[in-house]
Amino acid sequence: MPSYVKQGIVPAKRHITFKKDNGELYREELFSTHGFSNIYSNKYHHNMPTKALAVSPYSLSHGEDWQDSLVQNYKLDTKQADCGGNFFSSRNKIFFNNDVAMYTAKVSEECDEFYRNAYADEVVFVHEGQGTLYSEYGALAVKKWDYLVIPRGTTYQLKFDDYSNVRLFVIESSSMVEVPKHFRNEYGQMLESAPYCERDIRTPELEDAIVEKGDFPLICKFGDKYQLTSLEWHPYDLVGWDGCVYPWAFNIQEYAPKVGKIHLPPSDHIVFSAHNFVICNFVPRPYDFHPESIPAPYYHSNIDSDEVLYYVDGDFMSRTGIEAGFMTLHQKGVPHGPQPGRTEASIGKTETYEYAVMVDTFAPLKLTEHVKHCMSNDYNRSWIES
Repeated sequence: MPSYVKQGIVPAKRHITFKKDNGELYREELFSTHGFSNIYSNKYHHNMPTKALAVSPYSLSHGEDWQDSLVQNYKLDTKQADCGGNFFSSRNKIFFNNDVAMYTAKVSEECDEFYRNAYADEVVFVHEGQGTLYSEYGALAVKKWDYLVIPRGTTYQLKFDDYSNVRLFVIESSSMVEVPKHFRNEYGQMLESAPYCERDIRTPELEDAIVEKGDFPLICKFGDKYQLTSLEWHPYDLVGWDGCVYPWAFNIQEYAPKVGKIHLPPSDHIVFSAHNFVICNFVPRPYDFHPESIPAPYYHSNIDSDEVLYYVDGDFMSRTGIEAGFMTLHQKGVPHGPQPGRTEASIGKTETYEYAVMVDTFAPLKLTEHVKHCMSNDYNRSWIES
């Protein structure tokens, strides 16, 4: 996970008096995980972060459960679910279980409200668009194809330079999203063998504190329930912070893929881990170098996991008819693999150009009605040879 960072002004010790020039105290907030026993940050506010004027219900739905969906292979064009809205209201829930939920979003408008997901870490993959992630911790420049890892409880806004074409793939995690343990040594430093390192991770830069009194709307998400909290003081009022919990960015193009003599399993393309699921990515790479290798993946049954692919860009060697923004779901216990002719076509190829994000879950996924309306009805028969 990200390293220790210190921004702005902090006192010499934790939990001691830290006074402004006028003699008033700055207000320390411990932002901790796992009940004070895991990573944390200390934030120093001009005002108490607890000052709320009112709390009221807020109605927002991302899609209804598809109660009678079948266990089979699915392909869907997520663009058909586009509804527009801001960076959180435009999200369409596609797949979910108790560990993870996956959303796609076509963001069409700016949002002046503040947003906080109180129960889940978020991984926001910026498929299209660029802009800035603003939070208590500062400003973080956002580029196309960034992964934005946002810890639960973070108050933030995601603003884009141009809303004509902004598309997101959002993964909500009920557990902490981590850099996989086998990428790190016993001291937490990234190993030489890891596919990315600390230099590839971008962190926020603290800006001048905004000390404004008023009525600032904060939309809080608690599971599938929303509330509107009216804050008395602007939430970006930090004079300093330090610690290991903060939003950070990593771009998929910085990922250094492994290459094998024969076809490597998808688990060798992991990028992040969490409880009961992993996030992997596929990027351009040389193909296997055994003289008789078959670059296309072998047919396989996910007897322990459901496999979701979100397609980003390129030519996907195992299947035709795939476009950017499409998703596939291959459920546990149902075999899948290249469509007819693609295995043979891959033999002798030396490289691939493809970008995709994969989520493998170790508990079955549920589907929403968005899948029913976006799916290709003939996908399950696409392995039938004509």
